[in-house]
Amino acid sequence: MSFLSPWSLGSQLARPFAALTRSLATAAQQRPVPPTRAGTGAVKTSEEFLKAIGRDSETKVTPNSWTEFWGYDGQALRKAGLAVRDRRYILWCMEKYRQGLSPEEFAHPPRAKKTIRGWGPKVQNGKRIRSKRIKDKTKKPKQTS
Repeated sequence: MSFLSPWSLGSQLARPFAALTRSLATAAQQRPVPPTRAGTGAVKTSEEFLKAIGRDSETKVTPNSWTEFWGYDGQALRKAGLAVRDRRYILWCMEKYRQGLSPEEFAHPPRAKKTIRGWGPKVQNGKRIRSKRIKDKTKKPKQTS
């Protein structure tokens, strides 16, 4: 009868799971620093990139260098004090630039503020709307004497 040592059994069980996990050490290799591009409207510094994507991003983040800026992730932007919407937009723009698009192609203005805010037909453009049906019920009948 053969006995298995507990260490060999553990290593046999761990082999299939090793292929399913992603190493945290390789996460930085998946996001390379893109080179600066030449041409019209070229972006050479991180400040120029933030100005090109708009939404006052250059006032919200102040990186020291190009490589430092491209090393930012969501946690670093959170520590810098950015709101969730700004973080998501900047990270989305960074990924589009890594894929080879210019900021003129993908940058867009923020959404406009909603004018009808959640109350449905009751409140529109900041004014309370009352239906004729409700007005008729609240009217008091005239008394004749």
